[in-house]
Amino acid sequence: MRNLRIVFMGTPDFAVATLKTLVENNYNVVGVITAPDKPAGRGRKLNQSAVKKYALQTNLNILQPTNLKHPDFIDTLKALNANLQIVVAFRMLPKVVWQMPEYGTFNLHASLLPNYRGAAPINWAIINGETKTGVSTFFIDEKIDTGEMILQEDIAINANENAGSLHDKLMHIGSKLVLKTVNLIEKGPVETKPQIDTENIKTAYKLNRDNCKINWNNSLDTIYNHIRGLSPYPAAWCILQNGNDTLDVKIYEAEKEVCNHNYSVGFIISSKNQLKVSVSNGYIIIKEIKLPGKRNMDIKSFLNGYTFNENAKML
Repeated sequence: MRNLRIVFMGTPDFAVATLKTLVENNYNVVGVITAPDKPAGRGRKLNQSAVKKYALQTNLNILQPTNLKHPDFIDTLKALNANLQIVVAFRMLPKVVWQMPEYGTFNLHASLLPNYRGAAPINWAIINGETKTGVSTFFIDEKIDTGEMILQEDIAINANENAGSLHDKLMHIGSKLVLKTVNLIEKGPVETKPQIDTENIKTAYKLNRDNCKINWNNSLDTIYNHIRGLSPYPAAWCILQNGNDTLDVKIYEAEKEVCNHNYSVGFIISSKNQLKVSVSNGYIIIKEIKLPGKRNMDIKSFLNGYTFNENAKML
């Protein structure tokens, strides 16, 4: 059995589950590398990453480099004498870092690679209407998410799943897959297999304002998947035109209703308890919405204090 000395790299909650699993299984984590503290909120108070908060609670050695190529950081990393590095939801590593440990550097990615390489695999799997996704471990190489595969595990995506609930499931499955991967590496060299690229590989593009905007001309299923694939963060958005008001609104939760109707696309039908938007083959029934500068509200509370013009539309 190899005597492992592990450096762990990660930043958000998704990474904490894996680090916690390694610690609870008594692996020797000699260093934790995470993002520098960032100012957040109105008071611009410095905010620590989720990984840093956990590492402080468990007295782990923390490094927060701003530049991963800086000679001082490289020297500090070398001095830890780690022989394995594990990366979960961190940034791209320079070659000098990922090549350093004797047993390599492996990454946990929240998709069934080679599909959904990139920044937002959980969101895009739902947006694209997938019924299955999963987690993969692979050794890092010079490109993004292309290295030799170690292990994979798949999971079904429920028809009404959103990105938040799928994130939590993959976080726990992923932490177990990392543990299995570390067990294999501990025993000796592991068998890997190359990722096979095909013409129709799907990409997990970085989310931005443009690709989060709802296109009401799309099909009912496409719009429904778009909303749940971006909920709760960063949230799908569109323009509400109501009389003289033109507002950017975010939609967090919706249901769909398949039916024929004669309304134009984007037309709003509202009652005391319900808000529906007409699309080509039915309605999107909005359940949770947010106006600019307000908190998100369930639709009943929203309709209680908001009135629609008879020609109101979602654009």
